[in-house]
Amino acid sequence: MIDNAIKRKDLLGMDDLTVDEIEAVLETAEKLKEVSQRDIKKVPTLRGKTIINLFFEPSTRTRTSFELAAKRMSADAINISASASSVVKGETLIDTAMNLEAMNPDAVVIRHPSPGAPHIISRLLKSSVVNAGDGAHEHPTQALLDLMTVKEKKKRLSGLQVVIVGDITHSRVARSNIIGFKKSGAKVRVVGAPTLIPYGIENMGVQVSYDLKESIKDADVIMMLRIQRERQEGALLPSLREYSIRYGLDMEKLEDAPKDVIILHPGPLNRGVEISPEVADSPYSLILNQVSNGLAVRMAIFYHLLGGKE
Repeated sequence: MIDNAIKRKDLLGMDDLTVDEIEAVLETAEKLKEVSQRDIKKVPTLRGKTIINLFFEPSTRTRTSFELAAKRMSADAINISASASSVVKGETLIDTAMNLEAMNPDAVVIRHPSPGAPHIISRLLKSSVVNAGDGAHEHPTQALLDLMTVKEKKKRLSGLQVVIVGDITHSRVARSNIIGFKKSGAKVRVVGAPTLIPYGIENMGVQVSYDLKESIKDADVIMMLRIQRERQEGALLPSLREYSIRYGLDMEKLEDAPKDVIILHPGPLNRGVEISPEVADSPYSLILNQVSNGLAVRMAIFYHLLGGKE
């Protein structure tokens, strides 16, 4: 039986999780990954549970992954997007959450453009709340699936050199991964244009570099991030073409990296901007592994939060 080691109601951020809790999620996800390889891709673990996916921002992988995770655990999954909700009529987030709570769901998965939105509703709801991304703050399940993907390939996390490249300032994925990898014993370096590196990020225990080719020479893991133009205020870059020349990862730059380096990207990809098609589709790339592991990690999160038993 899998040990239900997470003794908490909600998953709001990597900052909240202990090392033991992170390891418990990864161990559970490894065991649950097998479910998706079966002819009948379903287990009765959470039969009778109801999970609501409440998304106020566009999403393909994350929303589909949470929905599939719920269904593979035999829970009922309800999807609500902002464009199809009473938010367009002026209803507040709190009123939306409280109305959903009145229907007695077991968990609410929320993605919202405002940092802290999941934390606010978690204090109001009896249901478990899972943060599927809040503004530029955190994206904990993405970090967990990234840790799982790296651990599968490298067989360890401690001591690895992880290089995160791109729009660090506006990236919730970067923040959650920095916390997750640091807690797991890895070393983290962030790389990007000066306008895309937040002031004081060294306080998170990371190195800062503005030179991509130099930074990846000792990298075990390279994580490429897209330019999040929807969160930027003002022109932070001269052009995407110039950014791609300096910070886009292509096969020429990759020659400076170790031969066993692995490449991650949380998606969606902007091919030809932060990553070339040749690199994205190369043997170095574990981007599709991330998608597969995202499903297993979210199944594991539901298992732990909703009290599943093997």
